[in-house]
Amino acid sequence: MKSKFKLVVLTWMVSCTLGFAQQDPQYSLYMFNTMSLNPAYAGSRDVLNVTMLYRNQWSGIKGAPESVTIAADMPVMNEKIGLGAMVYKDKIGIENNTGLYLSYAQRIRITNAGTLALGGTLGGSLYSADVTNATLYLGQSDVVFTNNVNKFVPNLGLGIYYSTDKWYTGISMPRTYNNQLYSDKSLTISASQARHYFLMAGFVKKMGAIVVVKPSFMAKAVTGAPVQVDLNLNVWFYNKFSVGASYRNADAIIGILEFIPAQGWKLGYAYDYTISDLSNSVTSGSNEIMLRYEFAGSKSKVISPRYF
Repeated sequence: MKSKFKLVVLTWMVSCTLGFAQQDPQYSLYMFNTMSLNPAYAGSRDVLNVTMLYRNQWSGIKGAPESVTIAADMPVMNEKIGLGAMVYKDKIGIENNTGLYLSYAQRIRITNAGTLALGGTLGGSLYSADVTNATLYLGQSDVVFTNNVNKFVPNLGLGIYYSTDKWYTGISMPRTYNNQLYSDKSLTISASQARHYFLMAGFVKKMGAIVVVKPSFMAKAVTGAPVQVDLNLNVWFYNKFSVGASYRNADAIIGILEFIPAQGWKLGYAYDYTISDLSNSVTSGSNEIMLRYEFAGSKSKVISPRYF
C-alpha cells in the first residue's frame, strides 16, 4: 500500500513539472452536477433544488481522489433568471482543494418550448499541498518538497445552455483563468490550473406509458490531456426508478441506478469498473452516490418528472 501512495506522490510531481493535467473533480453522475460544469444550467429545473454528490475514486488506493459537492439553484423573476451556489471539497494524495462558487444565468425564452440561458460563475478555492509530509520514492530528498503550498485561487466561468422538455445541449468553460499554484524559477518547476472545456447534449424519448429512455453524452477537453467522452444511456420505468450505463473512453464502464423514494426526493448510485492501465487488479473501482431534494414551492405546484 505504501508503494501505491508513492505512486500518487510521483504523479503529483509530474503534474508540477508539466504544469497541466485534468484537475477538476470527476463525477460519473455529472448529470446531477451540471451547474458545476455549466453555470448557465442554474434555474433550469424550474424549482429550488439541493443536490449532494460524493465520489470515492479508485477504491483501495491510499491517496486516491475523494470528492464531495453540495449545490443549490433556483429560478427567480418569473424564471427569467437562474441563481445558484456550490461548495466542494476535493482531495487527492497530499493535495486539498475547497471551493465556493456563485452562479447566475440569464434565461431567454426562444420558443414556447425552448429556453436559451447565458451564464457565469464567480468564486474561488483554497488550494493546499502538504508536501513536507510526502513519502518520496526510495527515500530521496527533493527541494520541491520543503515548503507546503497554501493559496487562494479566484476564478470565473462561462457557459451557454439550451433546453426544452425533450432535449438539451450546452457548452462551457467553468474556469477561465490559469491560476498559478506553485512556481520555483530557480528549478524551472511550476504548476497551474488548466482551462477545461465541456460540450454536452441529450434527449428523452417515451417508449409507451411505462418506459422513458434518455441517451446523453459529455465531452471534456483540457490542455495536456486527451479528449474524454462519456456516452450514457438511462432507462426510466414508471417515472420511479431507472437503470443505466456509461462508457468513458480509456477509463471506465459505469453502471448507474436512480430511484425516487418520495415526492421531491431522488437517490442515485454509480459504480465505475476501471478499464484503463490502472486496472481492477490495483483498484476495486470507483463508487459514487447522489441525493437530491426539490422544493415544490406553493402547495398547488406539483413537480413534473424532470430527466435533466
